[in-house]
Amino acid sequence: METVLAFLIGFLYAAGVYAMLRRSIIKLVIGLMLMGQATNLLIFTAGGLTRAQAPLVEPGQTIPPAIHADPLPEALILTAIVISFGVLAFMLVLVHRAYQTVGTDDLDKLKGTDS
Repeated sequence: METVLAFLIGFLYAAGVYAMLRRSIIKLVIGLMLMGQATNLLIFTAGGLTRAQAPLVEPGQTIPPAIHADPLPEALILTAIVISFGVLAFMLVLVHRAYQTVGTDDLDKLKGTDS
């Protein structure tokens, strides 16, 4: 399973970089989204894929079961998802405003907006 996720992460990073190198500002936003999702999968994979019990302490015990899932990567990924959603919303509003002002989404034409 880790091998499949490693290839998927590599593909998402490659697609994200390719999209960010395009001239359209919309493709830049899509590339940033892809790279954010690849980073979330990387954190999830680095935390270890364990099909185990939840890390809950049973009544009468002092520690969780011997094989349990680590909750830290999931907590980090949930936080990253919320932050990336906020950044995405801000980027979409910024792109919409830039498109209203300039009338194009070409990054080369956005340089000449000083007039």
